Amino acid sequence: MYKVIIIDDESEILDLLSKALSRNKDLKVSTFSNPVQGVNAAISQNVDLVLTDIMMPEMDGIEVLGKIKEKNKDIIVVMMTAYSTLDKVLNTHSKGAEHYIMKPFDSLKIVEEKVVTLLKNKK
Repeated sequence: MYKVIIIDDESEILDLLSKALSRNKDLKVSTFSNPVQGVNAAISQNVDLVLTDIMMPEMDGIEVLGKIKEKNKDIIVVMMTAYSTLDKVLNTHSKGAEHYIMKPFDSLKIVEEKVVTLLKNKK
């Protein structure tokens, strides 16, 4: 079973993604609206994958990415945002993000498939 953490300041997004991903029996999903708590859980619980929003108060997703990769480079980090620019995409990839998902989601099934593919291809 893979451990997945979702970090987003919008409770609707957390609920939507949690329900969609939890349907997959191979995924154990936890959610955090507070990015500091989410980062601490990701590191202490040795999770496999983190889905994080970029635009959040207190700590943005790029800082979340940096803190996670600083402690454990093996955790897959997927960035989510409704506000995309090429600079942001390149910046997150250069800092270790494995994938980038645009909100609103085209399909929750596609998000689940991407998460499962990344986890199965984990080195």
